[in-house]
Amino acid sequence: MSERAAREEQQAHSEDQQDAQRPDQESSYRTNLGFWKWVVLVLGSALTVFQLYTALQGTYTSLVQGAIHVGAAFGLIFLLYPAKQSLASRPGVPWYDVILAGAAIWTNSYIVINYERLTTQGIVVGFSTLDYTVAALGILLVLEGTRRCIGVPIVVIASLALAYGLFGPYLPVFAHPGFTWERLSTEMFFTSTAVFGTPIQISSTFIYLFLFFGVVLVKTNIGQFFNDLAFGATGRFTGGTAKAAVTASGLQGAISGSSVANTVTSGSFTIPMMKNAGFKPAFAGAAEASASTGGQIMPPLMGAAAFIMAEYTGVPYNDIIVIGLIPALLYFSGVFIGTHFEARRQGILGLPADQLPAIASLLKRIDLILPLVVIIYLLLSGRSPQNAALYAIGTAFAISFIRSSTRMSLKEMGKLLENGARAALPVIAACACAGIVAGIVTTTGLGGKLGGGIVDLAFGNFFLVLLMTMVACIILGMGLPTTANYVVTATVAAPILVQQFDVAVIAAHMFVFYFGIVADITPPVCLAAYAGAGIAGANPMRTGVIAVKLAIAAFIIPYIFVTNPVLVLEDATFWTLAPALATALLGMAAISGGIMAYFVGPSSVVERLVLVAGGLMLVYPDLTVSLVGLGLVVAIGIFQYLSGKAGESADDEPEKQAEESSEDQADEKTEETTA
Repeated sequence: MSERAAREEQQAHSEDQQDAQRPDQESSYRTNLGFWKWVVLVLGSALTVFQLYTALQGTYTSLVQGAIHVGAAFGLIFLLYPAKQSLASRPGVPWYDVILAGAAIWTNSYIVINYERLTTQGIVVGFSTLDYTVAALGILLVLEGTRRCIGVPIVVIASLALAYGLFGPYLPVFAHPGFTWERLSTEMFFTSTAVFGTPIQISSTFIYLFLFFGVVLVKTNIGQFFNDLAFGATGRFTGGTAKAAVTASGLQGAISGSSVANTVTSGSFTIPMMKNAGFKPAFAGAAEASASTGGQIMPPLMGAAAFIMAEYTGVPYNDIIVIGLIPALLYFSGVFIGTHFEARRQGILGLPADQLPAIASLLKRIDLILPLVVIIYLLLSGRSPQNAALYAIGTAFAISFIRSSTRMSLKEMGKLLENGARAALPVIAACACAGIVAGIVTTTGLGGKLGGGIVDLAFGNFFLVLLMTMVACIILGMGLPTTANYVVTATVAAPILVQQFDVAVIAAHMFVFYFGIVADITPPVCLAAYAGAGIAGANPMRTGVIAVKLAIAAFIIPYIFVTNPVLVLEDATFWTLAPALATALLGMAAISGGIMAYFVGPSSVVERLVLVAGGLMLVYPDLTVSLVGLGLVVAIGIFQYLSGKAGESADDEPEKQAEESSEDQADEKTEETTA
């Protein structure tokens, strides 16, 4: 098979896997569109061209830019996503979905055509009956389109928010004067505070371009180079396949912006390799899920929320990606350490040299990393995100013509613009629907009322407030995609920490951002873990539990940078940052060792408890406490070394071997059921 044919087969396999493993959406999209595939091609390509054009020539006013962005996107959603999953396999597009697609385009075009009147005369003189009808229809179309593309939870939250806006005077708690439906609908659809608020404004300028950049990398096969680079760098070491999966997922997740999509795309390649190397199916799925979830906190994209965070916090995007780098590296260090301990516990070595990409081959393709270098260099040098994304897209496109393995055919180039639109649809839907929630919270003053309620419920205790905020973010994250979850939590939860407890603004927003993301691997609704388990043929809940163990750093890091904001570069110097970073890394290593039951060697229950306690003391921002924790961790390490445990695997212990055997049987039974 030629190199090009192999590439096309791999891309097709990844797309099939992604369609099959789509637990974060109500239904998969239609694949047999018939005549309407040409309409989707034209409309999707037009949306991408519009985004590229406005990035080059300058954007329109926020409401006009957002209306074109949302109108085209929801037109595509109704053509691509059926009302129910059972209808996805039917050929063509039903007449009612064509009408809904047309209505979505019309309601948003109405804003563009009547912009001056709606934003001036409409506010002073009043709106017409047709205006009210368009606004109401526009909101309903956003809710239904989001349900099809994203799922029910975000729509339920947005609907409850609208109900709160309407029935505020009749509520026993958090009451407010309330709004008529006419005023509420026009406020939600004809202003830049709700549907076309900050999330859509950022989506229609920055986010779309970065998502299109990711599509270009995937379609040109440049993204595959990241996988090869990861395996070449780490594959030879203990547990090399798992470490390579973590590294590759971090690199790909930096530009994919989706936990589940990254798990499916990377996992179809890495999970079978981990299983072949000797890792249990559940662990293989968990390692990929935890690493792919971490991709959403890795700059520059950060799950598309970095751009919105910059707007909410007032911190420039170029600074956000620098600030986010240290927490992201801490997260991946924690997952990396966990995979190392598990590999040592199971006695799994690295891959032989003949199964790894040759160094010479990697060096010959080193130019493929240039698009990522370009985007990071331009951002750090002060260029706008739009400008950086455009140059990176152009660089990736130009480099793809150098060799046959990355060169696109005419057919592929023709589909590229459409694929860019398809990739952006879930984010656009999430931003539009989350904007409704944010608009209601702002308009009714609900944010301040909720903040006071949480503080009273926690009796004013700072750590109880942090704990309750964490739980709320995880619960919201179980049903909402990253961008929507961040919008809601940044509107409701982050101000509590800032206003009530003087937490640094960027630290508070990073706190809610992190806990919204880890919901993707937190049972019972752990979407990324479900996707990994599906590929691995493992039990989903067990996969989720292991993913939490591997990603334990994500549950600790936010508390570190809230209590010690130097890790998000708040008033940081070398002398304050270096010790905080060192104790954080040592603490995570100790906690991971305790949770994974392996440190210098296999650990008993008592040793595990001491390691976790020592690790927590290490990450606590107090020098005396950290030194005591360091002493405990060092003592356990010395004890295990002197007792002859160093380097042993768990298979050397009969009782653990029996436990592993029972787990293997459970996995085999799951695999048989899956098959």
